Amino acid sequence: MMTVGIVGLGLIGGSLAKAYKSSGVATVLGYDLDASTKEFACLSGVLDGTLTRETLRSCDLILFAIPPRAVVRFIRDHADDFTANPMLIDCAGTKRVVCDAVFPLAKEHGFLFLGGHPMAGSHHSGFKYSRADLFVGAPMVLVPPTFDDIRLLDRAKSLLAPAGFGHISVTSAEDHDRMIAFTSQLAHVVSNAYIQSPTAGSHKGFSAGSYQDLTRVAWLDADMWTELFLENSKYLLPEIDTLIACLQDYRNSIAAGDAQALRSRLNYGKHRKEEVDG
Repeated sequence: MMTVGIVGLGLIGGSLAKAYKSSGVATVLGYDLDASTKEFACLSGVLDGTLTRETLRSCDLILFAIPPRAVVRFIRDHADDFTANPMLIDCAGTKRVVCDAVFPLAKEHGFLFLGGHPMAGSHHSGFKYSRADLFVGAPMVLVPPTFDDIRLLDRAKSLLAPAGFGHISVTSAEDHDRMIAFTSQLAHVVSNAYIQSPTAGSHKGFSAGSYQDLTRVAWLDADMWTELFLENSKYLLPEIDTLIACLQDYRNSIAAGDAQALRSRLNYGKHRKEEVDG
């Protein structure tokens, strides 16, 4: 029976806690700044106890489901409380801020840390929306301190197995942040901007799947995404610039009544979709 500690009991942390608890192979300890959330998780049977300075040492795995800078603060504040036993993996949305700060701390204090990012979520937030199957079949990205430590990666995969991830990939913090700017952050920017049209208030009765698909992630946690966007501006800004240039091209073609140019741009988008998604 492994012991898992979860720091942060929102959607991601709560779902991790429920996944490990329902697996039947883990004792789950949790911590959240909101004491009522932690108490509810204990009363509902999701947690077996509270994650404290004393119980940190008993964990086989500690998962951090909190924003990047909060991960750094927590680990820095508790660096002397970790031993070589627990493996620490964060679940924050960007990796350079966390890994650049925590890899040196881990080396200095002798504990194990990997950056991580579970590629699953919902437009809802909070423990009440968490569920045990959120990560079943979902990808998990790991950023290890070194890429040639097979035993470390095998241990990480074994410890993460009860969550049900479908595929675990390994990358660098830099490559993670570059890719996530396109696959996640740009989508949130577009969705949030799209819904701000004055026409949106009259959509009922005229909207179907396209509207639902495009606006799903407009319902976001503004504080968290502000932090993520600003931390990853190096990669997010070029993606936004590329999108603006494409939109301007569409606009110019439509304004000029240029059917040939518009058709060419639309066909390129269709073929690009086929190319990148197989």
